[in-house]
Amino acid sequence: MSAVPHRVSPIPAAAGIGLRFPHHRAVIEDKPVVAWMEVHSENYLGGGEPLKALEAARREWPISLHGVGLSLGSADGIDLTHVKRLKALADRIDAGLVSDHLSWSIADGAYLGDLLPLPMTEEALDVVAANVARFQDGMGRRVLVENPSSYLRYRHSTIPEWEFLAEVAKRTGCAVLLDVNNAYVSASNHGWDLTTYFDSILTTDILEIHLAGHSVRTFKDRQIRVDDHASPVCDAVWALYRQVVDRIGAVPTLIEWDNDLPPLSRLVDEADFAQTILGKTADADAA
Repeated sequence: MSAVPHRVSPIPAAAGIGLRFPHHRAVIEDKPVVAWMEVHSENYLGGGEPLKALEAARREWPISLHGVGLSLGSADGIDLTHVKRLKALADRIDAGLVSDHLSWSIADGAYLGDLLPLPMTEEALDVVAANVARFQDGMGRRVLVENPSSYLRYRHSTIPEWEFLAEVAKRTGCAVLLDVNNAYVSASNHGWDLTTYFDSILTTDILEIHLAGHSVRTFKDRQIRVDDHASPVCDAVWALYRQVVDRIGAVPTLIEWDNDLPPLSRLVDEADFAQTILGKTADADAA
């Protein structure tokens, strides 16, 4: 099969939605009015019907690839065969952006099925920077690294998360995918100052923003926020998002909703709300 031809522009500085399997048919048949879509890369590496659906979507919208399985924090390095497969997919659909997470998920060749937190140390920083550099070399393009959501911290961590990610970007030239919900969840769980967090992260090139919902749970008499992508974006995250775009301008913004998926129209409503905020920023810049 030949690659989908290039028919639309790269990812615009507008609001898009995450495309998930249950919405494949609705997206293709209803053609929702959104600026772009993003998929989890690994879901389409096997070809078959999922890839056909992705190609059909690509004919209508720009597509971004968001990886969940590369394990950029693995001390054993990243799987370059996996990177080669990601590159083939990105080339096939002319992906506008390619990203993965600041986390680890592979140990001794076993995939652990979660995005696990890293110790924020100089040693870990060297590992992540080397892996991101290999990722970019293998893809032949600049990639984005997303800030994590976290529920615990390593006692021996010596570098604040925001400084760690900013340093990875400085060393490798990668861009940052800023997940505003992740930042809010982590800051709430650990008592971080979000002003300090954003002052550091926003010095990097933010080429994409994620917005998602989270839940609040009680664990041993302590409330924690869990990044479950199973609900609308909360008011506090919307407020933070407004602050971010006021500072850096309009950036491609994605509504992530992975669990307890609502009707496609609900995702579009969330994207429309994000677009309203982006539009106000654009109007202010033009004034």
